[in-house]
Amino acid sequence: MIDEKKFKRCKDDIIKLKKEISKVVIGQSKVVNGLIRATLSNGHVLVEGIPGIAKTLVIKALATASGCKFNRIQFTVDLLPSDIVGVTGYEKERGFFIVRGPIFTNFMLADEINRAPPKAQSALLEAMQERQATIGKETIPMPLPFLVMATINPIETSGTYTLPEAQIDRFLFKLHMSYPKKEEEKLIIEKNISLKKFENYKILPILNPDRIIEMQELVKEIGHTDKIKDYITDIVEATRKHKKYNIKLGEFIEWGSSPRACIGLFIAAKAEALMNGETFITPQHIKDVAHDVMRHRIILNYKGQA
Repeated sequence: MIDEKKFKRCKDDIIKLKKEISKVVIGQSKVVNGLIRATLSNGHVLVEGIPGIAKTLVIKALATASGCKFNRIQFTVDLLPSDIVGVTGYEKERGFFIVRGPIFTNFMLADEINRAPPKAQSALLEAMQERQATIGKETIPMPLPFLVMATINPIETSGTYTLPEAQIDRFLFKLHMSYPKKEEEKLIIEKNISLKKFENYKILPILNPDRIIEMQELVKEIGHTDKIKDYITDIVEATRKHKKYNIKLGEFIEWGSSPRACIGLFIAAKAEALMNGETFITPQHIKDVAHDVMRHRIILNYKGQA
């Protein structure tokens, strides 16, 4: 049974967290909810959207309101793995030593991740999956919580690299960030980051690393039934065996979702339930997270891409 006091405190903290983020981010409630849900699920996020819609800002605001250490890496074509994880140095007085890279943080923003070559992107794989990084001969654990939040620009393909499928699959969510509404854009004109410094918005640290870990553990206590597991596996299997489920659009799928989709739907539905103040997973919770969990795990064939 979930401790009611812990449950209520968690709900209150999420409301406060959203309020702090709203000080600087106008609208984009779906993306904000997705990022908070990913934090509760202990999962990484890929955010796709055109330039100028506050992708970087919303992630920085979340990290600040979460009271966690935040680092940003601007991915470029000349980025090296050592620029991400760090290097081994040597001095006569102290001998060999390790200089840790910016990846050793709680929230790591990988800005325009598709601009770096595969060799640099591969430096993230161990950290994202194992929560550790190897520098020289030493393997160092990441500080917890550790979340990679990457951005990608869909309209500029010149000088970009396709992300490896193995890396994409390690992102729990892929969120689509769109244009703000007209009324929201009026507010953005007056309340934008160009007129003020980020620090002027005075975002308060509602959480801290230990509190986030507590909330992640509380997510695991959200209840479920065998029917929910059947529902999840049926959805994922339908992406692989469309004829069995009589899904016509399945003819455009080359490869269906991996087992990580089942795991992602399960843990994300638990986080969604917690955010909605419910202690049990329902089919609606799975529907609410399905697009974010599965859109990057279904590979279309040539006909589907056309």
